[in-house]
Amino acid sequence: MGYRELAAPAAPGLACAWVQTVPASAGRLVQRVVPDGCVDLIWWSPDAELMVAGPDTGPMPTPLAPGTTLVGVRFAPGRAVPALGVPADALRDARVPLGDLWGASAVRLAETLAEAVPEPSPAARQADALIAAVAERVRAAEPVDPIVQPVVAGLASGASVRDVADAVGLGERQLRRRALASFGYGPKVLQRVLRFQRALREARAGRPLAEVALAAGYADQPHMSHEVRELAGVPLSALLTPSS
Repeated sequence: MGYRELAAPAAPGLACAWVQTVPASAGRLVQRVVPDGCVDLIWWSPDAELMVAGPDTGPMPTPLAPGTTLVGVRFAPGRAVPALGVPADALRDARVPLGDLWGASAVRLAETLAEAVPEPSPAARQADALIAAVAERVRAAEPVDPIVQPVVAGLASGASVRDVADAVGLGERQLRRRALASFGYGPKVLQRVLRFQRALREARAGRPLAEVALAAGYADQPHMSHEVRELAGVPLSALLTPSS
């Protein structure tokens, strides 16, 4: 499958845009989508449908038919809520039509993407149109919850939930409530997802798995193996290609 990430769009909170194509000659495929703390807005051919994906708490097997093209924009953890207009826990482990959230503007955007000219690269043109629409929506939206950045930084560093709550001036119960709204997860789950994603990056960079476990913040390699299987459903070694 042809998967490639594009440069991060010039709008706050957008991590990247991406394009994935399945050759018409390919058999029917099932792609394993694993938790990353992000929310993706995806245009999906041949149905010309716009969907909102995630945040996920476990593996999400996704069938891909031959000839399918997907064009997506990815929100960084905690950044999607103002633009989409619903709390993140309402989208957890879900795939929701964008029209349910944006109404007629989502229909118009889907039509614009479907009408992209076939040459030289329809996916690139669709990505440009999707990026522009999402960036405009982000710039017009309310600011994200101010705890988002320090919570992500603190949890990614390995700080305890209590220490992160103290750092942002909240009790642990308040932190959980606001984390659910912003990230779709409580802080403990978010920390597990961020640690898993760091392990995945380190492993894909070629580091031995014992080193990956320590670098990502696990107690040891068996601890990492257990958590990776819980979140991804397969060993880390099965996820070492970027489209896994």
